Amino acid sequence: MVIVGVRFKDVGKVYYFDPAGISEDKLTRDTPVIVETARGAEYGVIALENREIDMRGFGQPLRKVLRLATASDISQEDTNRRRENEARDVCLEKIKEHNLEMNLVDVELSFDLSKIIFFFTADGRVDFRALVKDLASAFRMRIELRQIGVRDEAKMLSGIGICGRILCCASFLDEFQPVSIKSAKDQGLSLNPTKISGICGKLMCCLKYEEETYAHLMVGMPGVGDLVRTPDGDGDVLSINILKQIARIAVKKTPADEPVTDYYGVADIKILEHRPQCERNCRCPKCRGQL
Repeated sequence: MVIVGVRFKDVGKVYYFDPAGISEDKLTRDTPVIVETARGAEYGVIALENREIDMRGFGQPLRKVLRLATASDISQEDTNRRRENEARDVCLEKIKEHNLEMNLVDVELSFDLSKIIFFFTADGRVDFRALVKDLASAFRMRIELRQIGVRDEAKMLSGIGICGRILCCASFLDEFQPVSIKSAKDQGLSLNPTKISGICGKLMCCLKYEEETYAHLMVGMPGVGDLVRTPDGDGDVLSINILKQIARIAVKKTPADEPVTDYYGVADIKILEHRPQCERNCRCPKCRGQL
């Protein structure tokens, strides 16, 4: 079956739709379209052009692209964006009137003006029943208040990361991937929270980018403190460089000799003993269940 990918926000998730017979040359990238969604007709742009897929990977039939967006549709979308800014001001005023401890992040108005969603963050549960009544009275449409997390807030508001670039989540990441402290450990990064956390306060999304590469390179690498055999004799691992695939080892050519420190490639090393002192924050194959 042929499908197209449609995005409703600049860096939002891509959703798949049935082109419903609209010719491929008309559904080119960034073409505005009107599509059928669970909440009615919505305005979006083509993010992925026509492609063949196996429908067995989808649990239910795809909704359809209704039509290419007309000049009237584009004008309606621009008007909706202006109305969202007006709705934001009204909501902020109502939040202040009701003295609610919540932070309004974004406002989203459906294309057909049937529903308006207010995204907010809060430290705990918020009783916003009175607020919903006031907003429904002001806008005469369905009102939804949706509490979001700090990562979603950063994606909506955008900003500059510690790398000096626009946040990944606000520039190209369409979905969040789970990130754990293990990613920082495997890459030998500082575990200082201020150095590996983004402006949202969560672990940086970029820790995930090289995780698979480091996991592959760690296969066969010794841990710090391990007893290993080298071409020059047995010795203790002092440090490792995962990317260069080398280890710094203090080698004794004979038991009576003073240890000589040198670097050896992983291919030239055989792990003889996994030492207990390397178990804390260890990244060696044995601790990771590969020996």
